[in-house]
Amino acid sequence: MTKRGFRRPFVAALHDLFMAALSFVLSLYLRLGDAMMAQVGDFLAEGTVLFTVVCGLVFWRMRFYRALWRYASLPDLIALTKGVTLAILVFVPLLFLATRLIDYPRSAVVINWFVLLALLGGPRFLYRMIKDGGIGWALARTSGEQSGNRIPVLLVGAGDAAEMFIREMARGGGRDGARAPYRVIGALDDDRRIIGGQIHGVRIIGAIGDVAAVVDKLTRQGERPQRLLLSERIDGETVRELLDAADKLGLTLARLPRLTDFQSGEIEDAARLRPIAVEDLLGRAQTVLDRPAMSALIEGKRVLITGAGGTIGAELTRQVASYGPAHLVLFDNSEFNLYEIDLDIAEHHADLSRKAVLGDVRDAARIEQVLAQEKPAIVFHAAAFKHVPMVEANPNEGVLTNVIGTRNLADACRAARIETMVMISTDKAVNPSSVMGATKRIAELYCQALGAGAGGTRFVTVRFGNVLGSTGSVVPLFQRQLAAGGPLTVTHPDMTRFFMTVREAVELVLQATAIEGSSSRGGEIYVLEMGKPVLIDDLARQMIRLAGLRPDEDIAIEYSGVRDGEKMHEELFHQDETMAPTSRAGVLLATSQPADLDELRRLLSELAAAAEARRTAETFALIHRIVPAYAPLDESARVGVAQ
Repeated sequence: MTKRGFRRPFVAALHDLFMAALSFVLSLYLRLGDAMMAQVGDFLAEGTVLFTVVCGLVFWRMRFYRALWRYASLPDLIALTKGVTLAILVFVPLLFLATRLIDYPRSAVVINWFVLLALLGGPRFLYRMIKDGGIGWALARTSGEQSGNRIPVLLVGAGDAAEMFIREMARGGGRDGARAPYRVIGALDDDRRIIGGQIHGVRIIGAIGDVAAVVDKLTRQGERPQRLLLSERIDGETVRELLDAADKLGLTLARLPRLTDFQSGEIEDAARLRPIAVEDLLGRAQTVLDRPAMSALIEGKRVLITGAGGTIGAELTRQVASYGPAHLVLFDNSEFNLYEIDLDIAEHHADLSRKAVLGDVRDAARIEQVLAQEKPAIVFHAAAFKHVPMVEANPNEGVLTNVIGTRNLADACRAARIETMVMISTDKAVNPSSVMGATKRIAELYCQALGAGAGGTRFVTVRFGNVLGSTGSVVPLFQRQLAAGGPLTVTHPDMTRFFMTVREAVELVLQATAIEGSSSRGGEIYVLEMGKPVLIDDLARQMIRLAGLRPDEDIAIEYSGVRDGEKMHEELFHQDETMAPTSRAGVLLATSQPADLDELRRLLSELAAAAEARRTAETFALIHRIVPAYAPLDESARVGVAQ
């Protein structure tokens, strides 16, 4: 343990020693008053030292300094009472042997007991009151049943949620007579300063990575846990390691209820465990966001979002609405999706000025009309075809939506002198092997080239990887296959992908947009940090375990082979891009030489003509010419490709 880890116990020990010395002097003063110095002056110093030493030894032996003041409660008061009583019982015989109690009034013993208990307990409980703003917690734990048939559990994390759970389980029963079903036998935490400490008598045994050793130790002591319970947000890699450890140890892994569930006062709410979600397995440490900057970006502005009914577009719409725009325009070519998101916003932001607009980004005239009517200051472009195999089978449609649609919108934004246009891109645009990836790369190139020139509009591209739960993604597919009893189909055992929750992706999109343009040329491309790539095979196996089943035994995993356009491993940066940090964590700036705008416009005109005429071979040739890094499929592999 580091020196930092000893700081809290050391300060607590000094506090208690000082209070012990003070209590001895104060108790004599309360008993003798102003005559104290005349009666016990010669004895006072040695008596104070002796009492302080005795208290220090007793308190150390009883592990007073392991209990965290942040969670001081009735059990801690009981422990203090026992410690003070023992110290007095040890001190009095020692003082008798030393002085025969000639100078020490007998009644001062009783006074000292009360004074010391008040001086030790008062600061602890005052500290807790300051932290929690109340004293109702002081009676949270009673001397009710401690074990019985309750399930022994080991907590992972020793924060506020853990404290509340321990307190509720220690109550033993709810108002309706229901018994607490769990018995907390220990906790794990990576904060070295609190390891060895206690929360309401529950010891923080070790670090999270020590779970196997801790379970083994508890088993030898006859206290083997049956479940591991996560009490706080933990990064995805640690959750995956805990899931593997729990599987090997024969334990189940779950999450504690939300903090709000404890506030009802019912045992059933406090004991309602939550299953580990896929987001827990893939999640990363929470990025610190500059919400004031994000609010300043949106508040009071007129905002338009294309593809507002899609996975990214819908979440973007919700978050933008929460920042109070002056007017919000929802643009989508799907009537149902547009209806759904418009209804959602109406229910949660009834007073927000908004308009739902049916339209297609392929229709340049419609785009120009909407921009002229709605006059947005910021346009978020989330409309796109994104399903790799589907676009691979329909390349011309992918070009018309992803490339020409983006060109239409970008040109219209520039002509209307829109303040900012933000294009949502994908990691599949980096060294693309699919038509979808190549079309998004062309869209990136056009926005970058357009932003590098004069015109007044700021063009921003934000690139990130796979979004959990989005339509067509692997997680919903695995969930459907699990519900059907399997098998789960994995394309290749070595395939990896970057994952991010849709909420985090959109938050970082807004965060990136709020960063002041640091490129003198304009046309910034921001790349969201995605953490480590995840093996799809591991993801499938972990989802099976989360369902309480065993991979390859209860649920089979089949390898279907890499599909058209899919890469084994996605990338976030091009080789010719230079990565630079930004002022915000989680967002990087990719800089590269922009394409020649006039040449790119000429090639896009040819590409549009080929795609509209469904001249597929010419479409592929032009894509390759614009994006040399694109590795198209062999002609023999293009059987079934739409013409």
